[in-house]
Amino acid sequence: MKTRPKKFVGMDESICIRCRGTKLLCGKPRCPILVKYYTAVRNKPLIDKKFVYGYSPPSIFVGRYGYPKVSVGPMLPPLEGDTSYMDTPELWHDKSIDDIVDFRMKLIRGKHRIHIKNFDDKIAEYTQEIAMAYKPVEMEVEFEKKPAGRIALYDESQPHGPAAKIKKLWVGNAKVDRKIEKLYYDEVKAKEAILTLYENNVFVSNIQKAFSAGIFGIDKKFVPTRWSITAVDTIIGDELLKKVKSYPWINEYRIYYIKSLDNLWVVIMYPSSWEYELIEAWYPNTTWNPLGKKVVLFGDHEFFKGRTSYASIGGCYYAARMASAEHLGKQRRQAGVVVLREIHPGYIMPVGVWNVRENVRKALAGIPKKFDNLKDALLFASSLLFIPIKRWIESSDLLKNRFQQMRIEDYVKM
Repeated sequence: MKTRPKKFVGMDESICIRCRGTKLLCGKPRCPILVKYYTAVRNKPLIDKKFVYGYSPPSIFVGRYGYPKVSVGPMLPPLEGDTSYMDTPELWHDKSIDDIVDFRMKLIRGKHRIHIKNFDDKIAEYTQEIAMAYKPVEMEVEFEKKPAGRIALYDESQPHGPAAKIKKLWVGNAKVDRKIEKLYYDEVKAKEAILTLYENNVFVSNIQKAFSAGIFGIDKKFVPTRWSITAVDTIIGDELLKKVKSYPWINEYRIYYIKSLDNLWVVIMYPSSWEYELIEAWYPNTTWNPLGKKVVLFGDHEFFKGRTSYASIGGCYYAARMASAEHLGKQRRQAGVVVLREIHPGYIMPVGVWNVRENVRKALAGIPKKFDNLKDALLFASSLLFIPIKRWIESSDLLKNRFQQMRIEDYVKM
């Protein structure tokens, strides 16, 4: 029998002062402030210096503030050897949030402010070279000041540590991925380059990195990291769906599921022309529902013709959509897809959109439970979910549409 999450008290302005990380009044299993604090304390001796030598995973970051003049540069840890795991989210399935925060906090972000189309600049050239590398790149950076700032947390991109302006940068010989380098010199359109690399089994995270560094396109330019992640997911998803929409429907109802980082994912597939929906349920005291007293559900959807506006739920929508289209494309089938995501209080901080894409991928790589009708499929889904299935249906445009001729209560009694 599954254990239901306990009821959580609402947060107020004084809760952290009263708790001080010992009473866990926020309802989380551990204090996120202390997780970040102890990580910073452990890593401070490594990064509290103006000169940093190490091996970039390889990793870069392009900011978005001040666009079209933005901060670009490499991210590197003060570590030698194989650091590739630090910026390859496709390999993080067995990592905890604490693990991710710990090694990502070691990544120091070097900042160099330039126009997005200015490539006549040595640091810009180095940044592109690093983005094309397939192995860790040896480098040394002299910063204007010691790296400072809190750990950076985004819903789209992976967290990283302190930042500082670059004064000087030395980069060793980078082992460049020839598939990416060729597309740089061929000057093909960015979309064509992205799809070519994807078809050649290059990690999506590496494609996003190269796209952000302005490697692709006839009119090359740096693209803010947060924008590049969603752009690549969208471009790949759109292309996959062109074929998926021509395939025959699946002929049964399927349920896939996985739990990771205190997120529960349940994917429902049913016989239909392509339609898709992602609904997220944020528990109180999670990242995007810190002061709420109730679970908040929200999502977005599309029918066969797709959307005409950007999904309000953000990059997660396009990451799960790409993973769903990828799975159906491999099976040469078409279906309706509803992705349900429960975010429990153990998810104490966002770790990036990769969490959505890679976990939906992993769930869909498993063997699904199959059913002859939607009622039985939803009954099984209900046994996995903590939130009553009736509430999910009421929040879902697609599932409600499946029941439009009858009342929900006629099918689901829970």
